[in-house]
Amino acid sequence: MSNTVKDLTAGTAGGIAQVLVGQPFDIVKVRMQTAPKGTYNGMLHCAGGILKNEGPLAFYKGTLTPLLGIGVCVSIQFGALEYAKRVFASQNLAIGRGGEGGRSLTGNQLFIAGVFAGLANGVVSGPVEHIRIRLQTQSDTNRLYNGPWDAIKKIYGQNGIAGIYKGQGVTLLREASGYGVYFLTYEKLVQWEMAKKGIRRDQIKPINSIAYGAAAGYALWAVIYPIDMIKSRMQTDGFSPATGQKYKSTLDCVRTVWRTEGAGAFVRGLTPTLIRSPFANGATFLGFEMAMRALDKL
Repeated sequence: MSNTVKDLTAGTAGGIAQVLVGQPFDIVKVRMQTAPKGTYNGMLHCAGGILKNEGPLAFYKGTLTPLLGIGVCVSIQFGALEYAKRVFASQNLAIGRGGEGGRSLTGNQLFIAGVFAGLANGVVSGPVEHIRIRLQTQSDTNRLYNGPWDAIKKIYGQNGIAGIYKGQGVTLLREASGYGVYFLTYEKLVQWEMAKKGIRRDQIKPINSIAYGAAAGYALWAVIYPIDMIKSRMQTDGFSPATGQKYKSTLDCVRTVWRTEGAGAFVRGLTPTLIRSPFANGATFLGFEMAMRALDKL
């Protein structure tokens, strides 16, 4: 089995694990990000309202899109990351840089590899998250879409491919900056343990993969949360013909939110994200690492 096939397969396993663990937290985050100021008193108020008014299955509303799409997205992330790591490793080996056969990459190399992974992923994650957010924020009493495929058809029919890729610019900014930090944090922690204990990567305990993934997740959200909030606003803008379009551009969205809602709006919904992050990202890296170990034995 080629390295690329293994990378993509293991990445898919990590993506599926991420969605199943993180989806309930994510819908609360998106509802809080996109609701008018004062709608919710906090995370529990939001979650309680969803449970009371829409039932427990509402926490997995729109799950089909991320289960398929984010599985693909995370597969692309890890495929691009591992490819970039191999390119840098070959360069290091060529110039005689030691350490694990030339594969002990520098922080700059890991960050660039992460940026590359984020940009590659962003081409798919932009429309996937757009459709997911549309489904997550619609009310059961006033449904515009009957599912992900219905949403895709209606959005494309009204606005073409530009409608599907709404908010893509801010999505690429989020992916590039966030995943550069994300993979840098995880890989450096892995390198640290390998060097400290003199072990191979496949000898790292699964619980440590979860812990390092959790740390990487917190690093990711520390960088991208305000950007993510703007992305959510842009992708739900013009959601209903009754409300119309509020923002002329991403910059206009930033200015309008700052002027009308203040700095607090940029971190609204952060609590469910911080609670979700260690579970979802720990599951992602555990799924990837365990799948890679299984595939290496084939």
